[in-house]
Amino acid sequence: MATQEEFEAAAQRAQQLPSKPSNTVLLQLYALYKQATEGDVQGDRPGGFDFKAIAKYDAWANLNGKSQDDARQEYVALVDSLFQGA
Repeated sequence: MATQEEFEAAAQRAQQLPSKPSNTVLLQLYALYKQATEGDVQGDRPGGFDFKAIAKYDAWANLNGKSQDDARQEYVALVDSLFQGA
């Protein structure tokens, strides 16, 4: 299990990726970070034509029920894999 310190270090490292990940990976990073820090998504799904906000909400909502510890572990592993693949 990733510690809070490992998670925070991974969040810092994610800001320094050698190349920009795909939008799919960026959404995955966002959703895992939000699930790890806040838990299940709260509030209503954005409407209208704010497609970016809708995509972010949906990515996070797909993780409903995942524990914050599991999300933290997956986030750290994903950031590590992005650096290894670079």
